[in-house]
Order: sequence, then C-alpha cells, then structure tokens
Amino acid sequence: MERSIEIGKRGAGGTEGFTLLELMIVVSIIGILATLAVPSYQSSVVKAKEAALRQDLSTLRDVLDQHKADQGKYPPSLSVLVGTGYLRGIPQDPFTGSTTTWQEITDPAEGGVVDIFSGAEFVGTNGTPYNRW
Repeated sequence: MERSIEIGKRGAGGTEGFTLLELMIVVSIIGILATLAVPSYQSSVVKAKEAALRQDLSTLRDVLDQHKADQGKYPPSLSVLVGTGYLRGIPQDPFTGSTTTWQEITDPAEGGVVDIFSGAEFVGTNGTPYNRW
C-alpha cells in the first residue's frame, strides 16, 4: 500500500496556522473598528441617561402636584411622598447615581417642596445644566 503525503498551504513539513503579519492585520482592523464604535456607544449612553432623567423629573413633578391636589399643600420632603404611598421609592438620579442628590426647591409660602431638579453639575446635550432641567 502506497501512502501519499499531502502538502498543506504552508509547505511540506510546516503546520497550518496564521503568520504574525496576518494576526497583526486582523488586530489592527479590530482596533480601527473599536475606535469608531466607542464614541457612538458613549453618546447613546448619555442620551439614555438624559431620557431617564426627563422621565424621573416628570414623574416627581406630577407626584408633587398630586400631593398638593390631595392634601392642599406640598410635601415637606420627597421622603414624605414615599411614606404616604405616592411613590414606592425615591428614584435614583441617573447622573449622580444617588437618591439623595435631588435638589428640592421649597417655597415657604406654599409650605413644602414645589419643584425638583437633578443634583448633577454636568451640562446636557442641549447646552443646559442638568440641575436646571
């Protein structure tokens, strides 16, 4: 029985695999694609946090108004809204990552918290600081 020896892509005795040059080209292409994708990803993360902030502020302001309509006065703090069942919990500020950094705007004439803003000092994509939204 005669045995034939097959010759691979790399030669008669060499093992099949990738050369260092081929690996460097692939790594370079992956690096280029990653540098193009990272800014787009970071932009989408900021936009998602802004959308969450808008929703949280809208919900908190609606709840403040509901408390005023039901009780005849604004609540003295956000924690009262949780205690009275208007909220399940104080939402986390998407930019500060805390539930305690909300800026509660009080009015002595109204007797409680009349408005709420984020505690973040960053400037939004619309050019307005988050603590003025």
